[in-house]
Amino acid sequence: MIAIPAIDLREGACVQLVGGSYADERVRVKDPLDALKRWRSYGFKTFHVVDLDAALGKGSNEGPIGKLLAHEPGLTFSVGGGVRSTAKVESVLALGASYVVVGTKAIEDAEWLREVAERYPGRVVVAADVKGREVVTRGWTAGSSLDIANVLKTLEPLPLGGLLVTAVHKEGQMEGVDLPLMEEVARSSRHPLFASGGVTTVEDLRALGRVGAFGAVIGMALYTGKLDATEVAREFA
Repeated sequence: MIAIPAIDLREGACVQLVGGSYADERVRVKDPLDALKRWRSYGFKTFHVVDLDAALGKGSNEGPIGKLLAHEPGLTFSVGGGVRSTAKVESVLALGASYVVVGTKAIEDAEWLREVAERYPGRVVVAADVKGREVVTRGWTAGSSLDIANVLKTLEPLPLGGLLVTAVHKEGQMEGVDLPLMEEVARSSRHPLFASGGVTTVEDLRALGRVGAFGAVIGMALYTGKLDATEVAREFA
């Protein structure tokens, strides 16, 4: 299992939010490249970039994303946030992303998702953001009334690059992961699972590995120093 530092972009800066609340910003790094260079210095090679402004329809961080992706050859980036059209999927991949992450549009429009997944096999990752068991959309602001188990069934036949499952109720809280949820997803889907939300300790990472996660996205605990980046990179980079 690999550990994947999150680089969440808001107004051109790299930020960390508590519980997905845009009113509760805990960390801000003015230049996202500084965050990337910091995590690279520990040996991390895979990164998850989210355009928070695009997710809420409040703008775009395409410029900073382009700089991150062009910084060093050979790194792996998944990029998401507000990807709700085929043109946007194409532009994210053209910037140099290894994977494009689609959430709201993927959940709301199954036919569109099938089309882009088949056009770019293995490069589309579906983000299923889960509160309790319900999949939520629109930057975590809208309910879908869909249970995660039902969503997994519809995704199963598609040629996806993976599933990014975020336990929104754990996000930024630094109180541990929703292990039963992640184990259920890993067991019931053939797609690689990228787990997100609440990773606080190295034992959280080991536990996710044990239940079958392919990778874990880490944000708040790395940025605040709660997780020792050296220790995490040694075992999981």
